[in-house]
Amino acid sequence: MSIYIFTCGLFLMGIIFGAIVVNSMNFIQKEDLYFYLSQFFEQVVDNDPHSNLAIFKSSYYFHLKYLLLLYILGLSIIGLPIVWILIFLKGMFVGFTVGFIVNQLGFKGLILASLSIAPQNIFIIPIYIVAASFAMIFSLMLFKKIMRQNISYSIFQPFQIYTIVFIILLASSSLASILETYISHTAMHSYLKALYGSS
Repeated sequence: MSIYIFTCGLFLMGIIFGAIVVNSMNFIQKEDLYFYLSQFFEQVVDNDPHSNLAIFKSSYYFHLKYLLLLYILGLSIIGLPIVWILIFLKGMFVGFTVGFIVNQLGFKGLILASLSIAPQNIFIIPIYIVAASFAMIFSLMLFKKIMRQNISYSIFQPFQIYTIVFIILLASSSLASILETYISHTAMHSYLKALYGSS
């Protein structure tokens, strides 16, 4: 439980730090970044909202790489600090993205973030937190076994459980990709089209 609390704390710290970064940017930096964001919005409006297969593949491939990286880091004791960094960066990315959109668009940005970012992240963030926590637990278990060589228990059964949990998490992440593809992207396309119109 303490590891889960620690992981959630790292993620929340990342969100807060991301929001602080937004507020620390000067006017020119915000304008430059918003220019690229506006171009992305125009591309979303112009793209066919029904071409979902590429979006699903891209989203699931990202989750697959992220979870496999956490899995591998959990197998190596020296990878433990990198797990912390990855969770912090995920929180920072969410905090910065939502903070910047709301900062630039106000209430419209809040609606846009709720439609395009919230649905899949409500599902995928707990998956990442569980994955990072299990990686920490398994890594600490390996560390204790190495440091206390008189421990007689086998690492094989914990490794089996660790692997099964990650397989379940990998399968579950496909649902987050489905949400992102068929709900978030479609809702974002419709909302941006209403805001900007088709070009």
